[in-house]
Amino acid sequence: MTPQDDEKREQLRQQLNDTHTWPCVFKFKFIVPAKPENEASLRAIFGTKAAFQVRESSKGNYRAVTVDEKVAGPDDIFARYEAASKIPGIFSL
Repeated sequence: MTPQDDEKREQLRQQLNDTHTWPCVFKFKFIVPAKPENEASLRAIFGTKAAFQVRESSKGNYRAVTVDEKVAGPDDIFARYEAASKIPGIFSL
């Protein structure tokens, strides 16, 4: 990570700390190509206690995935998004 990345992460950490009381349920949002392995990969990242909502796009090419999971703090959020970023074609919102 570059110094700019570190600075941006620290700003985001501060914003998260200012707007959340830890631990709390955090809402993660993704758009993934509609392939079964993509949803399976997301489920593996978040585990069985996370609540998933999946919505198909109008043409069926993509799925919008919302995940509600109880997290201990910003580092948990960063870790989930970093793990999800390895899924091909994923967009994190």
